[in-house]
Amino acid sequence: MVRTTKKAAAAKVSVSDKSLEEIKKSLKPGMTVRIYQKIKELNPKGEEKERLQYFEGLIIARKHGQEVGATITVRKLSDGVGVEKIYPLSLPTIAKIEIKKEAVVRRAKLYYLRGEYNKRLKEKKTA
Repeated sequence: MVRTTKKAAAAKVSVSDKSLEEIKKSLKPGMTVRIYQKIKELNPKGEEKERLQYFEGLIIARKHGQEVGATITVRKLSDGVGVEKIYPLSLPTIAKIEIKKEAVVRRAKLYYLRGEYNKRLKEKKTA
């Protein structure tokens, strides 16, 4: 029986080839992600239209590990105001997740970024 480590498995599959489920499993605090979500809207005629809307920000927490009810908390600054969204990873309206950057962090929860923390996180080289 041959076992591969997580690093070896990650090296075999590039980011563009990963499925949505594999990306959801690899999400960690410190990653900057862009989450595309399907939004249904009604136009003035009463017709229902569907569009994609994205939310780009830093993952500050991941809760409940690999369970069905696992969630991630994504935070961004919008006009100087902090905005956080909590996404259940089993949400059927999530169409796509893009990993933009990854930072080196030593905490599982990055709640200290909500306050007056001014240092930048160290970015990890992804190549």
